[in-house]
Order: sequence, then C-alpha cells, then structure tokens
Amino acid sequence: MSSPRVTPPSLVTAARRVFELSFGEMLWSRRTIFMALVVGGPVILALIFRVIESLGMPALRVNGARVAGSSIFGVMMWMLYIRFIVPVLGVFYGTALMADEVEDKTLTYLFTRPIPRGAVLIGKYLAYLACTGLIVLPSVMLVFFLVMPLGGGGLRAIARGFPDLLTDLGLLGLGLAVYGAVFAFIGAQLKRPLLVGLFFIVGWEIVVLSLPGYLKRFTVAYYLQSLVPHAMPQDNVVSALQSFFQESTSPAGSLLALAVILVAFLALAARAVERREYVLEQ
Repeated sequence: MSSPRVTPPSLVTAARRVFELSFGEMLWSRRTIFMALVVGGPVILALIFRVIESLGMPALRVNGARVAGSSIFGVMMWMLYIRFIVPVLGVFYGTALMADEVEDKTLTYLFTRPIPRGAVLIGKYLAYLACTGLIVLPSVMLVFFLVMPLGGGGLRAIARGFPDLLTDLGLLGLGLAVYGAVFAFIGAQLKRPLLVGLFFIVGWEIVVLSLPGYLKRFTVAYYLQSLVPHAMPQDNVVSALQSFFQESTSPAGSLLALAVILVAFLALAARAVERREYVLEQ
C-alpha cells in the first residue's frame, strides 16, 4: 500500500515559514548590532542639539539666523537617512540574504525541503524588511521628537510636522524595500556581491546623480529624493547640495518607477535562486 503523496506548500506558505525561521536569526545577528550603532548616530546628534538648546544657545545657526527644528529634521532625513542609512542597510542585508546561507553552509538544509527555491529568498527578504524596519523607524521617531521643538517650535511644531513624519516613515520603508530587492538580486546572482553593492551606492549613484542627462534615472536615489516632504533650508551649503543633486520626476512617476524596480528585481532575484547552482566551499 503506497503512502499518501505529500503536497508541497505554496510559495506564500513556504515564504512565511522561511520568514519565521530567519527573522529571529537576522534580528540578533552581529550585522544588526552594527547597524543599530549606525542608526544611533542621528539620535546622538539630536540629543546634542537638545543639550545645546537647553543651555540657552541655538542648536544651529545659518547666516546668523536660528534654524528651526523642522528644517534641521528635514536635513537629517535627507542627508543621513535617505542618502546614507537606507542604502547602507539595503546593501549589507540584501546582498547577504543568500550569501550568508552559502557561507554558513546551511543552504543545503533549506534547498532539500519540499519548497520552491524562490520562497527561500522571498522569506528572507521579508525578514530583512521587518528587521531593518524595527531598527530604522524607532530611530526616526526619536530624532523627530527631539529635534522638532528646537528653535522655539515646541509642541505646535510636533503637531504640524506629524503628517510629514508619517510620510517619512513610509518613504523609509519604501526605500528599504527597493534597495533590498536590488541588492537581493545582486546577492543571488554574484559570488562577491558586497563589493558590487558598495560600488553602486558609493560610486554609481553619487556620480551619476551629479551628471546631467538621463543616467540618473538608473538609480534608486533619483526617485526617492523627489518624495522627501521637507523643504531644505535656503542660502547655505545644504541647499546648494540639494539643488545640485535634485532634478527629480513627479511624485506619481517616482512611486511607479520604484514599484517597478521593486517587483522586477525581486522577481529576478527569485528566478536567479531557482536557476543558480550553489557550490558550498569545503
């Protein structure tokens, strides 16, 4: 009498199981501890601003004028989170989704299970989103509540800026999702993906965004920066930098482009995992 045939789980079910397996491991990894230190930098900077303000001095002056907390928060969002922290988190986590399994020699355990190979990548990608969200979003909220009252804004500034905070949180989540999908594909496709990922965010995006023409449309930052809800302070170095880099498309066009990039690269990453033959070094 033959044993009943076991039906393999669907892609969604398999991805959920991989997510449950990977989330805890990813959250308590050494990489996450290091990244928590990185996102702690803006919080420390915000605390320094508050201490300076409590001593009766302006936290920041530009051309002799006190800068409002909303403007300081906008600069920190644009320069620290959008342009630095989100891409760095994306490259360090995204490129490691499959590379860590290969390095730890645990990939065979996952691939011998009766689940689609692509579900392994998707489940680990979802764990990456949850893990980085738990790291970045609390940091942004702390910076918001510390910085917005600066310059005499008080609780009114917090209330006025709260809708922008919600937009910021959504924008950061979108940035983490898109960068993660791009680097997940690079990690699934290449043997040494971290170097390529670092070149993309440190070399390609920075250089191309400063050039005229259409090449900047082949970056993620070009579309993200058009969605930042804050107006940068005027007549200073930060404003000059923003005007130098920011030649962006419409918000609707940016959202569409980011959605296409996310879906396309995540699908390509899953396809690469399905087709690639991984060789574990002895």
